[in-house]
Amino acid sequence: RLMPELPKFDDEDLKSYGDEEEESALSPPVALMSVLATQELLLENILECIPVGEFAVIQPLSDEFCLVLGYLLTWKLTLAFFKAASSQLRVLYSQYLRRTKSLNKLLYHLFRLMPENPVFSGPTSEVPNKDTKTFFTEELHLDVK
Repeated sequence: RLMPELPKFDDEDLKSYGDEEEESALSPPVALMSVLATQELLLENILECIPVGEFAVIQPLSDEFCLVLGYLLTWKLTLAFFKAASSQLRVLYSQYLRRTKSLNKLLYHLFRLMPENPVFSGPTSEVPNKDTKTFFTEELHLDVK
């Protein structure tokens, strides 16, 4: 609930970023970017031996699973922050992500984490070939129990 409120504080300082000749960049919340940088390093250590195009098998409820989940949830917060920002602020934030290569790292990680066949393992219909359910067609409920 807090993330959509944070860009309002940067709107006040927006005018000071337009006067420079070089491309300006503005960091999203420093605490969030600090956590993201730490998680990027941890994920690089986990996925370093897996090339892009192949996928990593992460066992549920393992330490690696918790690290990956934390990384993806941090990106979810970052995207919620971006969504709430004005278009001018989004440009500045995206310049920061470009300079830190965080978005490139996210894509590399996603392409190594995405399963080769994203078939949904939930309740299936009696006819398996008809309307195969995948993670892209079904809504996931991520309730913490």
